[in-house]
Amino acid sequence: MRKNKPILRFETIPGLTLFDTTKRDDFLHRNTRLTYHLDNGSGSARKFACISMADKREQRRDFAPTLTQLLNHPLAALAYVPRDVAIFAAGAVAGAVAKTVTAPLDRVKLLMQTQGVRVGQESAKKSIGLIEALVSIGKDDGIKGYWKGNLPQVIRVVPYSAVQLFAYETYKKLFTGKDGELSVLERLAAGACAGMTSTFITYPLDVLRLRLAVEPGYRKMSEVALTMLREEGFGSFYYGLVPSLIGIAPYIAVNFCIFDLVKKALPEKYRQKTQASLLTAVVSAAAATLTCYPLDTVRRQMQMRGTPYKSVMDAIPGIIERDGVGGLYRGFVPNALKNLPNSSIRLTTFDIVKRLIAASEKQFEKMVDENRQKAKQETDVEQSC
Repeated sequence: MRKNKPILRFETIPGLTLFDTTKRDDFLHRNTRLTYHLDNGSGSARKFACISMADKREQRRDFAPTLTQLLNHPLAALAYVPRDVAIFAAGAVAGAVAKTVTAPLDRVKLLMQTQGVRVGQESAKKSIGLIEALVSIGKDDGIKGYWKGNLPQVIRVVPYSAVQLFAYETYKKLFTGKDGELSVLERLAAGACAGMTSTFITYPLDVLRLRLAVEPGYRKMSEVALTMLREEGFGSFYYGLVPSLIGIAPYIAVNFCIFDLVKKALPEKYRQKTQASLLTAVVSAAAATLTCYPLDTVRRQMQMRGTPYKSVMDAIPGIIERDGVGGLYRGFVPNALKNLPNSSIRLTTFDIVKRLIAASEKQFEKMVDENRQKAKQETDVEQSC
């Protein structure tokens, strides 16, 4: 069985200096070297490792908070939950709530985007307005129609949010330079890669949600999936994947990058406030939506059955020829109204959870230290007796 290699974080030790080839938080077997200098000015380099961290973990278990302490300080119990699991759960719940609240606007946006290519309609080339779409949904499907197709969207957003946020943190660590800082380009690259990773994994559910929302005659997601497999093959689940990746990469890159940079630029006293996170998320989402919306329209029209477009370069001039430049921004208003609170809730929740995790770990370590000091005092008393 393959053994896991240890990972150590190196701290500054007087008289010892890290070689340039040594990377913090890297595997021990990769160029882990330290230099030391003698009184005569000569120096040497040797392999070096410290096992004090293992001892610290043992102490953390030995002096873990009691049940009474956890009941008095329940936030500390969060420290028992792995960081990734906590972020996954919070992101999933926040995403599901945001999608459900904004589902009516999402349904309107989809109808406005796909009006020109829906099959078998006499008004296939006519545009549809916001009010007209709202009235049409209520007239044809009733109140429940505004949430038609929301279940597969909620199912999709749970893994989507988890993968995207986790991937973003992972890519940021991967792209971080030797100085421990991320440049603007590195943040953009991390956001783009995170967006494409989460989109590729959850794309089939997005296609199912679209078909269920805008094509008549379907009532269940399983019915749509079986029909697609039987009539169009497995590849139909990935129709429009390329423009989706092209569209989501700059959107997430701009959104996450602006959010991080604006938060970083705020004074320290404002960074910890929820209002600051919300406002920052709204600004970042607005900039990203305005920049990247045309590619989302192209993606939606390429996903439709019977679409005349085979590529992005074919779709863009085709939409402009039929509907004008404004056709690329059809459904922009309801999409913006949906995305601003959606993105704000998700990014703000993620920011709050990270602060809660840090606070819980701090509280947990405080109780561990208290228990350690108490045990030491009891030992000293016993020895004195």
